[in-house]
Amino acid sequence: MLVDFTAPVAASPAEAEAAAVSAEQVGYDGFGAAETRHDVFTTLTLVARATTRISLQSGIAVAFARNPMNVAVLANDLRLISEGRFRLGLGSQVKPHIERRFSMPWSRPAARMEEFVAALRAIWHAWATGERLMFRGEFYKHTLMTDFFDPGPNPHGNPPVELAAVGERMTAVAGRVADGLLVHPLTSVAYLSERILPALREARGGSLDGFGLSLSAMVVLGADEAQRATAEEAVRRQLAFYASTPSYRPVLETHGWGDLADRLNLLSRRQDWAAMGAEITDEMLDAFAVAGDPATVAAGLRARFGTTIDRISLYTPYEADRYQLAAVRTALRTA
Repeated sequence: MLVDFTAPVAASPAEAEAAAVSAEQVGYDGFGAAETRHDVFTTLTLVARATTRISLQSGIAVAFARNPMNVAVLANDLRLISEGRFRLGLGSQVKPHIERRFSMPWSRPAARMEEFVAALRAIWHAWATGERLMFRGEFYKHTLMTDFFDPGPNPHGNPPVELAAVGERMTAVAGRVADGLLVHPLTSVAYLSERILPALREARGGSLDGFGLSLSAMVVLGADEAQRATAEEAVRRQLAFYASTPSYRPVLETHGWGDLADRLNLLSRRQDWAAMGAEITDEMLDAFAVAGDPATVAAGLRARFGTTIDRISLYTPYEADRYQLAAVRTALRTA
């Protein structure tokens, strides 16, 4: 199991760059950046220039906020700048954000994502081979590529494409067209084994050989009880935020907690964040997060995901002590 470091959500591009340099120095295998308050490609460009070994991942870039051509260009450039270390992580986001935040079209997200990745690969193929670009789909059409705009073959090859998915339809899309799956932090062992893995195996004809699974795992980490109490409150709120999203309801239904999704969605509309966190019981917390000191957290992650997850990072929606994080990494790597 490879261990990656993920930039804090609120980190500026410069702060993420500094975090990546530190992560490389202490021995992490990869570095991921999310697209929340800052552009993920800008951040990773800085990181690519400041590091030499660590792999880089957009985790995630919002696909439907863009089109296949500009994502193909951005990913190709980052693959060049990083000298082959960049992995393209894509996600759909949810309908309200795509329509109301990005003012972009939303429809049939699984089908649209499958076509998006197919268009990406068609564009890269045209650059690599010099063949005419002729992609015509239901959602995207790319039929013009002149020498002036053609970067030509990438000496490092095309970046692997990894898709974020929660539901079985998007998971199946990842199995058919992507190189890996980005497992959502709101994932329990039961949901992974009962819903995600079967959907992947069916989509891939029964085998996961050559297909990677990455997980950003929720952890409650602290050197003492006081630190862990602060971390636990933050994790409860983050779990409640995710669980309030209607499209994530199947995760809760796997445990018989479907009604909770309705209550949390209603509270989120009222922006009653404190009440939402209080809805997460100890049983739910244990299902979705691993808690304890570094040795306990590492052992728990190994027990839950050691046979299924290829790359793991620690999701800490609170200010986690970097020495505690490093201790978990060391314990994971030496187990």
